[in-house]
Amino acid sequence: MSGDIINRSVGRRRVLQGGLAIGAMQVTSPFVVKALGEQPIKIGLDNTFTGTYAELGKNEQIGCQLAVDEINKKGGILGRQVVLLSEDSTSTNTGTAVQKAHKLIERDRVNFVLGNVNSAMALAIGEVTAQAGVLNIVTGGHTDAVTGSQCHWNVFRVCNTTRMETNSVSKLLFNKFGKRWYFITPDYAFGHTLQEGFEASLKKFGGTEVGASLTPLGTTDFSSYLIKAQAANPDVIIFLHAGQDMINALKQAVQFGLNKKAHIAGAQQELEVLEGLPPNARIGTWVFEWYWNQPNVPHVKEFVAAIRKINGGKVPTARHWFGYAATWTCALIANEKKSLDARVLAKGLEGFTLPPEVALMPDKVFYRAGDHQLMPDLYVGHAVEHGSVPEDLFHVDQIVKGIDVALPVAETGCHIKWPA
Repeated sequence: MSGDIINRSVGRRRVLQGGLAIGAMQVTSPFVVKALGEQPIKIGLDNTFTGTYAELGKNEQIGCQLAVDEINKKGGILGRQVVLLSEDSTSTNTGTAVQKAHKLIERDRVNFVLGNVNSAMALAIGEVTAQAGVLNIVTGGHTDAVTGSQCHWNVFRVCNTTRMETNSVSKLLFNKFGKRWYFITPDYAFGHTLQEGFEASLKKFGGTEVGASLTPLGTTDFSSYLIKAQAANPDVIIFLHAGQDMINALKQAVQFGLNKKAHIAGAQQELEVLEGLPPNARIGTWVFEWYWNQPNVPHVKEFVAAIRKINGGKVPTARHWFGYAATWTCALIANEKKSLDARVLAKGLEGFTLPPEVALMPDKVFYRAGDHQLMPDLYVGHAVEHGSVPEDLFHVDQIVKGIDVALPVAETGCHIKWPA
């Protein structure tokens, strides 16, 4: 197929995929569309490519594209070529995310929608896709409501709930570092539900919340919040940020010397953040959702090598895996059910287990029926200044099964209503 035909089929849109144009990718692929009139399968990615979460969104996109390339080499979806169409939601404007979701569905006629890093955007996109009847895999938005009180029949999630993250590390923090906690929390859905999860654990264990600060998304100066935290004299300061916000917060915490007065900790931590920190700020107890250094887990070595080839030699992060697993989910279930009907696919994904070459974890990884939440492993451990190799910046102390720390479906608030 000529480049001109391909360009017309994607509406001349610039597709964000690590600097490669989608037309070029299709021309070089050995599995081109078989017939001139046959349309490719389209996967739409509505994600954060600018702002505080830009790096996270771009890494999810790299994982998506690797999966698309692998899927096409294995025959595509239902024998058809797969293309990835990406739209920038920004990191903070939910209205933009909604607009881009409508664009992907109504103009580009995508078969699947993936995204978003921002939890508020993931919820809003879920509303759009549910009304449109399109299968939606949430890659990186963690707030509980996605597969809880605001769940939908068509929405599944790869990353963990915030409660899964807090439940996996809370008891360790309480027993080892103390019962007086202070929270520094981003002021939106993701941060709020993380804090609520920790507060539930603290109440259960008989601890004390000595204070909390809410910070706007995109905060650069954390000094006023750190001063309040220090004055509260906590045993543990819980940081609940992500992306550039977490980098700024931890750098300034070390400058203030807070790490010498209280233990620094939180729930979700990411390799993108640790790589962006000076060595002396790589501190604290955290939860990783996937980690690249798993020498005894089958297929991880191959995945790491494949990401290095397209990621400037850098190892994959959890965000790469989110995009990869979400994209492969679409292909696996469509090819198994021999259908693109969202209702058929959603029914098929209830209880669906990811194969080892996609799961890339030591335990069974599956989508739970009832709330559509993936049940993966969680990696609890601590950050290190320097590892055995430059990118080994996290020491895994314990692997926790997601099913062991997730709320039961009956307690999530999810009540799925299927379309007639």
